Amino acid sequence: MKNSISNLRLIGFIEGVSFLILLLVAMPLKYYLDFPMAVKITGWIHGVLFILYIAAVFLAMKAMRWNWFSVFVALVASLIPIGTFVLDSSLKKRELELEEDI
Repeated sequence: MKNSISNLRLIGFIEGVSFLILLLVAMPLKYYLDFPMAVKITGWIHGVLFILYIAAVFLAMKAMRWNWFSVFVALVASLIPIGTFVLDSSLKKRELELEEDI
C-alpha cells in the first residue's frame, strides 16, 4: 500500500515538473523564438506522464482510503500548474501515518 502512495508522489512530482517546463520553457520557445519542436517533444513527454499520473491515482486510491470526490480532487490537481506539489503534502502525511501503523 505504501508503495502505491510513494509511486503517486514520485509520478506527481515528475508530472508537475514536466507541466511547468511545458508552460514556462517550451511554450515561450514556441511563441517567442519560433521553435515549435520544444512544445512537441515536451508536450509528448508530459502527456505520457499525465497518463501515468492518472493510473497512479487510481492505484493509490485504496491505500489513501479515498472516496470518489478525493480522487476527483487528485485528478484536478494535475490540471493546475502547481497542483501536484500542493497535493503532495497530504500524500506525505498519509504515507507517514502508514509507516507508524507498521
